[in-house]
Amino acid sequence: MIEIARIERGIARHGERFLQRFFTEQEQVFCNGRAASLAARFASKEAVGKALGTGIGDIRWVDVEVVCDARGKPELVLHDAAQEMAQARGLTQWAISLSHTETHAIAFVVAMG
Repeated sequence: MIEIARIERGIARHGERFLQRFFTEQEQVFCNGRAASLAARFASKEAVGKALGTGIGDIRWVDVEVVCDARGKPELVLHDAAQEMAQARGLTQWAISLSHTETHAIAFVVAMG
């Protein structure tokens, strides 16, 4: 869970540099500046790091990407170090749920092998 204001402050303070560090190009395009949607994706990246047992320190934020299918269902795409760690741990399927209120965003991630 994350306060949406935290993402808003990051964007206001660091602009494009903040967005590039934490979100893939596809995530930025899909969210179109909506801080609540970006915050939910940020929360999902933290949850994936925890599911991998390493936290974010061993992977880059953009190694975890949340995309949406044609119906808007969020799906995880892992890249680089995150993908390698998942494979090494036998984690082949991921389920994700995103939600937010006016002030907070939350993500729930389940890794299965």
